Amino acid sequence: MKVDGDIKDRGRIKWTAMMLPEHLADLRDWHAEDGLTERPELTEWDLAAIQEEIEIAYKRKCETLIKTWRDNRIIENQGTIETIDLHKKAILLVEHFGEIRIQIEEIISVQAID
Repeated sequence: MKVDGDIKDRGRIKWTAMMLPEHLADLRDWHAEDGLTERPELTEWDLAAIQEEIEIAYKRKCETLIKTWRDNRIIENQGTIETIDLHKKAILLVEHFGEIRIQIEEIISVQAID
């Protein structure tokens, strides 16, 4: 029985037709903001753990999962740490499709994978 689903769909269609374009634009913005994430607050302990995990992964040349926060989104990159550039404050991560330069201040989590 699709009676309940049909009634809900008709209600959705009814209200959508009555909305102003400004309301629809606000709803689209609201849905776009829904996927945004605030930057996690990292303590000194968190930063020390991240640094230690980066050093271990670099020395072992193992597969590493690095999570970064950029543009209000958390991005996951997986690969091998090729270089740690202290002058540019960046890490060169080699993935399956090429190399990625990751800024150290964007890193929120590092995990060595075996």
